[in-house]
This record gives sequence, structure tokens and C-alpha cells, in this order.
Amino acid sequence: MPRVETSSYQLMKIHILNAVDLSKDAVHIYVGLAVFLVAIVVWQKGRISWLSLLPVVAIATIMEALDLHDDSRSFGYLRWGASAHDFVNTVFWPTVLVITNRLVAFRR
Repeated sequence: MPRVETSSYQLMKIHILNAVDLSKDAVHIYVGLAVFLVAIVVWQKGRISWLSLLPVVAIATIMEALDLHDDSRSFGYLRWGASAHDFVNTVFWPTVLVITNRLVAFRR
């Protein structure tokens, strides 16, 4: 089997994980929440709406596309389950916050 180089993206992830001393799952959760909060503050001017999820879904999709590409090169197949797990970790809490915000607004 030919030796496959670690991609720049995977090296960056390794450095981040080493620097923050968190699990990979926790980093996905924090990335999702950080992108969500930036979207609310910068793009939505403080409003929480379904549109606030678009950047989160975009970032999660890009991260998993890069992971799937690297999986294909490293393992010779795509690890769909791992990517789905990471995608859900990234978008879960922002989605819960949008739904909660909608429910609270609906009750008013």
C-alpha cells in the first residue's frame, strides 16, 4: 500500500486538538456554537433565526467534505458514519437554540 501524506487540513486539526486539550467531538460542538454566535452578531445583527444556521451548516459541510476527501485518500473508502456524527455534533446545539428561540417567541 502506498504511503499517503497527511493533508494540511488534518495537520491543522491535530495542532488544534493538541493546543486546546479537548476531544474531537467537543471541538466540533465549540466550532458550531462559535460560528452560530458570530453569524448572530455580525450577519443577523443580534437576531436568532433559521438563517443563523446557514453558516453553521456551510462550515460543517466543508469540514466533512475535507474529512471525506482525506478518508478516501488515506483509507480508500469514505467513512460516512464518522462524518455524519461530526456534522450532527457541529449543528446540534445551534439548531436547538434556534428551535428554543422560536418556541419562546411563539408563546409570547
